[in-house]
Amino acid sequence: MAEPIDRSTRRWCLLAAAACAMPLLVLIPVWLAAVLIATGLLAAWSERPWPAWMRLLLTLTIGGLVLGAYGFRIGRDTSCAGLLAMLMLKPFETHSVRDAHSLLGFSLFAPFAAFLQDQGPLSLSLSLPAVALSLIAWTRLVPGRHAPLLPSLRQAAASLAMAIPVALAGFWLFPRLATPLWGLPENSFSRAGLGDRMTPNEWLDALVDDAAAFRARFIGTTPARRQMYWRGPVLVHFDGEAWTRDIGATNIPSPALRANGPSIRYEVMFEPTERRDLVVLDLPMSAPAQSQLNGELTAVSSEPVNNLVRYLGESSPAASFTEPLSDWQRRVALSLPPGHDPRTIAMARQWRAENPDPVALTERFMALLERDFKYTISAPPVGFNATDDFLFETKLGFCQHFSSAYAVFMRAAGVPTRVVTGYVGGHYNKLGNYWLLKGKDAHAWNEIWLDDRGWVRVDPTAAIAPENILDTLDDLQARQKAGLAGAADGVLGPMFDGTDFLRRQWNQLVLGFNAARQQSLLRPFGIDEAQAWQLVTAFGIGSVLALALTLWFLLRQHRDRSPPLVQAWRVLVRRLRRAGWIKEPSEPPLSFAHRVAGQLTANGPDLMSVSQRYSDWRYAGSDLTDEEQSALIRSLRGFRIIRRNRP
Repeated sequence: MAEPIDRSTRRWCLLAAAACAMPLLVLIPVWLAAVLIATGLLAAWSERPWPAWMRLLLTLTIGGLVLGAYGFRIGRDTSCAGLLAMLMLKPFETHSVRDAHSLLGFSLFAPFAAFLQDQGPLSLSLSLPAVALSLIAWTRLVPGRHAPLLPSLRQAAASLAMAIPVALAGFWLFPRLATPLWGLPENSFSRAGLGDRMTPNEWLDALVDDAAAFRARFIGTTPARRQMYWRGPVLVHFDGEAWTRDIGATNIPSPALRANGPSIRYEVMFEPTERRDLVVLDLPMSAPAQSQLNGELTAVSSEPVNNLVRYLGESSPAASFTEPLSDWQRRVALSLPPGHDPRTIAMARQWRAENPDPVALTERFMALLERDFKYTISAPPVGFNATDDFLFETKLGFCQHFSSAYAVFMRAAGVPTRVVTGYVGGHYNKLGNYWLLKGKDAHAWNEIWLDDRGWVRVDPTAAIAPENILDTLDDLQARQKAGLAGAADGVLGPMFDGTDFLRRQWNQLVLGFNAARQQSLLRPFGIDEAQAWQLVTAFGIGSVLALALTLWFLLRQHRDRSPPLVQAWRVLVRRLRRAGWIKEPSEPPLSFAHRVAGQLTANGPDLMSVSQRYSDWRYAGSDLTDEEQSALIRSLRGFRIIRRNRP
């Protein structure tokens, strides 16, 4: 029969399991987290086993909810949520010491699963206390041992102290792969506005993303905020509803540019997107490392961005193109779907007949937007002729509507035009001296071709008069977050800046430590690029040194800090124990010496003499001078056993 577990120990084990679940709980959908928390509380409250059929029914129900939350797709995120669900159900069958051991062992998989999805400081700060609580709970499962809390804490801290140096050695030195073993999550996505297509609904869903997209730090000259256009994918094909990329542009070399002013250098920390597209400040003069600029000046990485990447860039906002537009590129940049938007096309041709100059057409179109149009996130839906509906009926929209309408109009007027997606503006972090751009900073603008300058940026959204801005993303988020949106620019600004600065430092020191940086670790020792066997050797040496240093530190903490006379007496007791005489914990020194001296015919009286002097000092309050104490210490430490009869 399994040994039952007492109520106090069971609560400790449940507390440890709950702590281990926390890193995963913050990564799953809120409604699913609420369901699993309720399930865990019910399981913790049920001290008696449930019938098997009830547990089976509950397990099937929870399993169905987990699969439904992830669209019934099996992958990394779904599996991690399933592991969390099983952990929340485990307390239903935790009623013995053996069950508790199983619960604690299973619980430790949850923090590990959380690191498969997020390697941020929050996951680490939640995981370390969880592991410590699990170690404390394990100490209480030792038979006949219910140590007070403080000794259990010390034992758990000592165990972690021994593990952390080896873990650090593994982090720095153990050979790592350039890509993760677990591959991509089943819900791989691109950041707001930086996909292969652009439609109003898709962009609105993406623009409410408040997560960080990237952080940029300028080296030297910082451009004006109105010049911070971060270039992403370029969209050229239009089917009447959606703008899409030209796949063939990836095989075209980047056009030559002439820098007409000073260049701007910067560093970008780009968040994972599972895509190859990077962002560069307009206009890029060169491609970042491990990437190339295609024919549309889009920076394309050699590998999907599955991890945080850091790269340097150089741009010239005043640069101009030195090569003419090819016939093929001109045809693509002028194409329009047949049968769509007849009113827009008619207006464009009329305006062109009055003045064909592209700059004049642009200025007239911008004046129209400024006078009659309003900016709003809550734009009404449009029909088959989307541009006609927007320009002549609703006159309400956001950047996607304005850039799309301008591109259709200018193409109808015979001016090569394309849509550029990326990011604009951002929040300046004074503490870290860098710019933070989020999904909500995604933007769409246009480029038109001028024969004497090449592609020139035009942002029709900027033409909207301030009094015609009805609502923005901050307004939408304020409604969603009960007024917390925009706090980063208000009273809570320093706190948000400090938090994001710590996150940036974490990204730089920890998440940015990739295989390439690891290979350069041994460069100070004359090894330019460390091979796997060299890293393994360094890891072994580092682990041994780290473990030795930890053990030395722990042994120092447990040094005998008793008075020298007490330490000398313990040396004598250990020597007698090795000879076969074991002192009982409750046995007084004189009684122990008397028992041993009877069997030492040669120097039994000497043992009784030193034991009597030690007992007088220890228990009778006998005062000894420094010389007398030193003499007694020498006698205790120098005592040698001379016997003729074995015990």
